[in-house]
Amino acid sequence: MQLLRIDASSRIENSDSRAIADQFQQQWKNSHPNGIVITRDIIKTPIPHLHQKTIEGFYSAQKNLTSEQIEATALSDTLISELKNTDVLLLSTPMYNFGVPSALKAWIDHISRINKTFRVSDEGSFIGMLENIKAYIIITAGAVYTSDEMKALDFVNPYLRAILGLIGITDITFLSLEGTTMDPNTYEIMKEKALQTIATI
Repeated sequence: MQLLRIDASSRIENSDSRAIADQFQQQWKNSHPNGIVITRDIIKTPIPHLHQKTIEGFYSAQKNLTSEQIEATALSDTLISELKNTDVLLLSTPMYNFGVPSALKAWIDHISRINKTFRVSDEGSFIGMLENIKAYIIITAGAVYTSDEMKALDFVNPYLRAILGLIGITDITFLSLEGTTMDPNTYEIMKEKALQTIATI
């Protein structure tokens, strides 16, 4: 069994999402003592944003790639290989300005790759190419987004569900911790619920 952990919080210390991810990782290791854990901290080691040569490489046949395009797509190949070889994806991220951090978006752009992690059918629909990966997503937010008014401002949960679904990851459990700055009582309740869920996984 292999666990791939992605951390996207700019807070290296005192990060709520990282702390819950630590709990999850420890519980997972307890249940899978021989399991492999791959950690990718995309804040400590940032993923570069896509540039022209990267995009050219994405849409070129492997045999036609130039040396520059091969170099430009090497990181994407590595990130996709990590994902393909994993059984469990653990993703911890805060909400920044109603969306995902740019660091996480950069990782997503490298692993969302046509004919590598998804393809397009003759009818024009998207077909995910990754199978049998279970995802656990820890999301922290300063406010509480469960009300109808605030829910419309949450672009993290629906976006991650859609983009992971694009590449074939549809078995997703969200562990949300909201109200970290604006509603401490709700935060504590959601934190306890998240920890209870982790304990039963």
